[in-house]
Amino acid sequence: MPQKKPLVVVTRKLPDVIETRMMELFDTRLNLDDKAMSKAELIEAVKTADVLVPTITDRIDSSVLSQAGPNLKLIANFGTGVDHIDLASARQRSVTVTNTPGVLTEDTADMTMALILAVPRRLAEGERLLRSDKWNGWSPTFMLGHRIWGKRLGVIGMGRIGQAVARRAKAFGMSIHYHNRKRLHPEVEGELEATYWESLDQMLARMDVVTIHCPHTPATFHLLSARRLALLQSHAYVINTSRGEIVDENALTRMLGRGELAGAGLDVFEHEPAVNPKLIGLDNVVLLPHLGSATIEGRIDMGEKVIINIKTFADGHNPPDRVLASML
Repeated sequence: MPQKKPLVVVTRKLPDVIETRMMELFDTRLNLDDKAMSKAELIEAVKTADVLVPTITDRIDSSVLSQAGPNLKLIANFGTGVDHIDLASARQRSVTVTNTPGVLTEDTADMTMALILAVPRRLAEGERLLRSDKWNGWSPTFMLGHRIWGKRLGVIGMGRIGQAVARRAKAFGMSIHYHNRKRLHPEVEGELEATYWESLDQMLARMDVVTIHCPHTPATFHLLSARRLALLQSHAYVINTSRGEIVDENALTRMLGRGELAGAGLDVFEHEPAVNPKLIGLDNVVLLPHLGSATIEGRIDMGEKVIINIKTFADGHNPPDRVLASML
């Protein structure tokens, strides 16, 4: 007798090839119009689903999970970060949580390096000027930026993505510095020619560019607070492709507006999708709509990891990318 297929509810539109494979393997309910689910719709989903496939914009908090039906046993997150899921509530309800680590490393590192190049060289500012038909031609002192060769890069969080960024930046002639919960293995540190700083404050005060690659947790909320941002030198740049909540966005905006920082490249924001209007009005920032992992290849890789996690779990085995193991 064939095994009953698990009911899988997907909260957003995924790549066609992933949705097709899900339909083949599972009893799948898709979100064809790609409209974000309301809280009521998320509650209805967890009441009926065996497996929920949310994305980073879906708030799966305790009020949602408290309404979960007895069949919900797996939340197979489409994304690496899980700060939008109440892990404690999931644990209490014996719901396993998985994510999609590793597949976004190179894409996010590429985007980070693009911002590290774009902000000091004023690329977005120049592009806007050209489109406004206000360019009057080349001159020796026109729109001068700063070279990155020889500058110090401070990496906050030296995991997969932080190391991938460091490798790219090293190739561009930057001096690599980092702050991490744990110091890297000497071989990795040697390969990157990286200098470890146990004190984040001390590192920040000496960097030309700071890039953020740690997860958003209660411990990292406003890790770059107003006090820490004030430690940066006025010629420094801040790059964030991790999570907006890690930076005090209001303090950053004030400092950029006053010229207390040279500029910023931001792909994430504290209150996404809302962005501080004052931040939008600044010329010394490059702002992107959370594109760090937005490649076709990356999204397909993420979907394939989700499928593997669901299939492994449905077959009675531990899924490979468990964030929170079931207590059963």
